Amino acid sequence: MPKAHLHVHLESTVRPSTVRELGGPPEPEGPFGSFAEFADHRALVRERLVTAEHFRRVALEFCEDEAAQGTGYAELTFTAAAHGERVGAPELPLEAVLDGLAEGSARYGIECRLLLDHSRRRSVERLRRTVELARRHDGVIGVGLAGDESHPLAPFAQVLDEARDAGLRLVHHAGETAGPDSVREALTLGHAERIGHGIRVLEDEELVAELRERRVPLEVCPTSNVLLGLVPSLAAHPLPRLRAAGLVVTVNTDGETALAKEYGRLREVFGYGDEELADLARASVEASFAPEDVKARLRAGMDAWLTGGQTPATGA
Repeated sequence: MPKAHLHVHLESTVRPSTVRELGGPPEPEGPFGSFAEFADHRALVRERLVTAEHFRRVALEFCEDEAAQGTGYAELTFTAAAHGERVGAPELPLEAVLDGLAEGSARYGIECRLLLDHSRRRSVERLRRTVELARRHDGVIGVGLAGDESHPLAPFAQVLDEARDAGLRLVHHAGETAGPDSVREALTLGHAERIGHGIRVLEDEELVAELRERRVPLEVCPTSNVLLGLVPSLAAHPLPRLRAAGLVVTVNTDGETALAKEYGRLREVFGYGDEELADLARASVEASFAPEDVKARLRAGMDAWLTGGQTPATGA
């Protein structure tokens, strides 16, 4: 089934074989013990990405892996400013990733755009550099805050105002490790157009009503939530309740599994049939920042998939 993928971190998608080749840590065999343990592991992976070829390679491999499972359009999150500081070349990681995505698009027929993220634990000045990077490079469509949601968004409000005024899209992590107040902050001070995760919004009926009325999409990543210990099991995940509340729910991976597998697990655990899976896929397409011609192609592909016809080559 053709799909759009809206919440996926490049650093979490690096193939285990590539991580091993670069001397990185093995993938854990079970769930992470905490968000901090997850963050520490991903930091070890990031440290292995040093040269332009490393960044280009993982972007190209991302395109190949996504296209193979039906993803026709992806909005890939990348921590460009932090990588640039780490390797001592501010522009190099982002330019190399964009090169890899361009090659992957031409080779595998997948459209990709970048969202640059910034950890809430880091400085306001680094966020400003992130916004400057985003404004200078075609293929980057927006920015957002990620990381530990216990750190407030408020210190970054002025820079986010500037990003919005510059025409960048804004998408922040909220309502995952922190509660509904983090989502409210993302919507107000952060001007969020979508909410990264948002699985805790059901704790606040007024917030649910606001999200439903405004049709603000949630980027839900079920398997990731389980692996990070935020939800005890996939069967206990609030995704069905979020949908029942009338919220716009999109299915994503965070980079912790394959998108086709994520849809397959929803079929297996929640009993979703083809129509329900296609509805979720349509929600992702409509919630995306993709050009209208890309959305139209994906819609046509989903319709063909539902009727058993031949899906278009791109995103098939």
